[in-house]
Amino acid sequence: MHRARANSGFTLIEVLLALGLTAALLGLLSSAVFVVASDWNRDSNVLDRNLDDSLAVLQLDRALHGAFPHSWMDEEELIRRVYFRGEDETLSWVSTVSPQRTPGLTAWQLFNDPELGVVLKLAPAFSDNPDARLEQAEASLLLPGYQASFQYLYTELDESRQWTGEWYGDENLALPLAVYVLFEPIAGEGEPMEVVARIRNRQHRSIQPAAPQQGFPL
Repeated sequence: MHRARANSGFTLIEVLLALGLTAALLGLLSSAVFVVASDWNRDSNVLDRNLDDSLAVLQLDRALHGAFPHSWMDEEELIRRVYFRGEDETLSWVSTVSPQRTPGLTAWQLFNDPELGVVLKLAPAFSDNPDARLEQAEASLLLPGYQASFQYLYTELDESRQWTGEWYGDENLALPLAVYVLFEPIAGEGEPMEVVARIRNRQHRSIQPAAPQQGFPL
């Protein structure tokens, strides 16, 4: 009877061992949960950023497809000019597309900030030159961590099509055939993105393009 009663419970060493094993298992489980949660949050942040970047590029693509040969009167020379200023790292144009879905035309301006990324300015386009309103408009960061470069498609005198790094609507009185935009990550993090937008409404109905010039023929 005395021997059976002594073997019926756990010893102190067995209890301590059981508590130690339980604590170790809980520690391993909590570490695994923490790692999984951290990976999930990191992947979610990357996914959110990629989604935001994709939406921004899609919106820009629509705005370029909707480019409009907006004309304004040059008071000094008393002639009408077409608003489009395309350079290697800066692009200003007027589009029928507005992010706020406001009626009328909207002037867009894209340029690079070496530290932040691709910056966008928006302003209403009335019957005048929208440069002054664009200069006063508040800049917003469109693609953080990226830089943009632009090229413009035009037709040579021999009817071949070429890409150039500059296109000025006030000189050519027309928009380019298409615009190519390359977005590259500044620090090497992320994938390059491209936009190739064909411009259908290239020429103003009441303004005839200027005579073809070498380097920028129509």
